[in-house]
Amino acid sequence: MKILILGAGQVGTSAAYSLAREEANEVTIVDTDPDVLRELQARLDVRTVVGHAAYPEVLDRAGAGDADMVIALTNSDEINMVACEVASHLFHTPTKIARIRAAGYMSRPELYSPDAVAVDVRISPEELVTNHIRELIRFPGALQVLEFADGKVRLVAAFAHEGGALVGHPLRELSEHIPNVECRVVAIYRDGRGIIPDADTVVKEGDEVFFIAARKDIRAVLSEMRKLDEPIRRVVIGGGGNIGVRLAKALESTNQVKIIERNHDRARAISEQLNQAIVLHGDAADEELLLEENIDSADVFVSVTNADESNILSAMLAKRLGARKVMALINKPAYAELVEAGTIDIAISPSQITLGTLLAHVRRGDVVKVHALRRGAAEAIEAVAHGDENESRVVGRAIKQIRLPRGATINAIVRGDKVLMAHHDTVIQTDDHVILFMAERRQIDEVERLFEVGVGFV
Repeated sequence: MKILILGAGQVGTSAAYSLAREEANEVTIVDTDPDVLRELQARLDVRTVVGHAAYPEVLDRAGAGDADMVIALTNSDEINMVACEVASHLFHTPTKIARIRAAGYMSRPELYSPDAVAVDVRISPEELVTNHIRELIRFPGALQVLEFADGKVRLVAAFAHEGGALVGHPLRELSEHIPNVECRVVAIYRDGRGIIPDADTVVKEGDEVFFIAARKDIRAVLSEMRKLDEPIRRVVIGGGGNIGVRLAKALESTNQVKIIERNHDRARAISEQLNQAIVLHGDAADEELLLEENIDSADVFVSVTNADESNILSAMLAKRLGARKVMALINKPAYAELVEAGTIDIAISPSQITLGTLLAHVRRGDVVKVHALRRGAAEAIEAVAHGDENESRVVGRAIKQIRLPRGATINAIVRGDKVLMAHHDTVIQTDDHVILFMAERRQIDEVERLFEVGVGFV
């Protein structure tokens, strides 16, 4: 697939790294900064073009006429939308994806009708990050909560801690502990090394466990991995930018929310947008302010300013002053890996969260959901089975008959409104939503081919 990425910021760079590693993709990146492009070209097998992403001449040089997909990820909504318009009307590019940050644009779907702005898919990193944090707050103790099949199924990551009923026991005992709950442990990471578990695998303290279950059963399964955390009531948000305000709006009806914004005019403006949340003017890294606001009674402190360093420092300070759990928004992957090993409980990567949404539109076969895991090293996908047993490599076959690459596993099937945990004798039917885990991303090509159908299928 020929893919044109417009914008080499954090999200664009992450997309380039991910897509360029797959042999089937030819990636071209457009940006106005030649130094950034030079660095990318030194590291990746990509083509680069210096120029304004929406200019017809630049898109022409970048190969928009031959591209299968344009992904506009610059920092300007307007440039992204115009670039998609130009790619559509001048170069007839089949698929146009645009990053749209402003809620005013995202909330007006009529803007993107066939006779309006030529954007096929709109992606809002701010909205995706907000939803991600909200799920972490809804399920205390989880490191990641990832949704499949319109919310019917979730893949959850959590550390196994002393106090969890299953810690020190083999996985076969899970069904004995919670007999009315169906779930599947899909992977365990121990000392940084991945383990594909079986019934005899013993869960050890400190393991990072990925399990899949219906939404209603998440808390029951979490209690097997660790002593269940108290529900989160008091939330302090550092930063009143787009994400901070979105998060405060999403939580203020169910939680006690305080938001700290250092710009006086901005603090006043967002106080008028919120109904119940308390808006404080000040610096989230101000120890005196945090003490005055009883940070030691906060269940969660989450720092979501535009500066990684500020987020890290304020989260570390809040933890030292007594906040039960702290999260920090971190764009630089190197920072994220460092801080998660220390004081900060969860590092939130906007680029990794956004990447999954992009990948769902790049994958072959009917892949409707992709989540990047472990900083992009692993993936979980939701694919729809089509055709019949003569046209499909999976339909009409038991899971034990499907030739999956090593390290790839089928873990759950959503059939209509039913959630089925996958067993070796489970037979996949037409229109099943199949949820798979891949320990290594290089397996994706083989998995995609499994869900492609024969030429005769319409």
